[in-house]
Amino acid sequence: MKTIQHLLALLLLLNFVAGRAIHAAEWVTYEGKAGPGQGKHIVLMSGDEEYRSEEGLPQLAKILSQRHGFKCTVLFSQDAGGVINPNNSTNVPGMHLLASADLVINQFRYRELPDADMKHFVDYLNSGKPMIAVRTATHAFNYTRNKQSPYARFSSDANGGGFGGMTVGETWTYHHGNHGSEATRGIVDGKNRAHPILRGVNDVFGLTDVYGVNADFPMDASVLLHGQVLKGMKPDDAPTLTKAIMPVVWLRDYRGDSGKISKILCSTIGAAIDLESEDLRRLFVNACYDLTGLEVPKKADVAIVGEFKPLMFGFNKFKKGVNVSEHELK
Repeated sequence: MKTIQHLLALLLLLNFVAGRAIHAAEWVTYEGKAGPGQGKHIVLMSGDEEYRSEEGLPQLAKILSQRHGFKCTVLFSQDAGGVINPNNSTNVPGMHLLASADLVINQFRYRELPDADMKHFVDYLNSGKPMIAVRTATHAFNYTRNKQSPYARFSSDANGGGFGGMTVGETWTYHHGNHGSEATRGIVDGKNRAHPILRGVNDVFGLTDVYGVNADFPMDASVLLHGQVLKGMKPDDAPTLTKAIMPVVWLRDYRGDSGKISKILCSTIGAAIDLESEDLRRLFVNACYDLTGLEVPKKADVAIVGEFKPLMFGFNKFKKGVNVSEHELK
């Protein structure tokens, strides 16, 4: 009898452990080491088909957790079984974790989340807590197939530009630099040179092109970094003088439905391969300090954690068959 009871207990334990393993494989959490960020939780939302956020955001999370003490959780667009698939626009497990976040880094593109998941996002947006919107997050949502959703107003084709229009003042517009052949040189805005987010930031370069902005770019935005179009794809290529510089990093306040005001940082530079730029990584780390109310370091440590060999951007060029669990720290 005791043998049977022991076997049953063992089976229950194995089922419990297996259940936890399956659950944990849906997202990755990096516990913070010693550092100023201890006690702060950052949730990073990966979900774009083109710019390899499924590679860039885990590396940024590792830097923030291992170098600065922030607890970081990375969410992924994925298929069943925890297999990362940026083309799956409707399945991003873990959105409920935004309730415990002190900061959200949003790198979605045209996601169409189920209403229950989207509610977690909107609740966070109305909480007054800060957010960083990266590259395609200006057009983070697409509800063209589901215009009856209560969240269709966040779709990029909605009046006012959806999520991007209402928060950072921009939705998808156009490629100002030639896509895939004209890279970006970051130019620090002189008026805001002393802003803490720009501390130690002097040399920003990215292989992604400069996004254009609308003629009605919001007057209340504080531009930190402009993007200069280069003639080629190397850091020392000359600028294309026929194309004006455009804002690529800016701050803006957003008043949510609750009446609370959130500080939003938008960066239209930020593909995984752009994060090979040390000073761009530093800008993002600085922003995490500043937006969570911490003193920005004089020169934040942004050394790569582990191996980081990001793929070039492009549709359907992501590495196939990668499980979420493969991003866990070894």
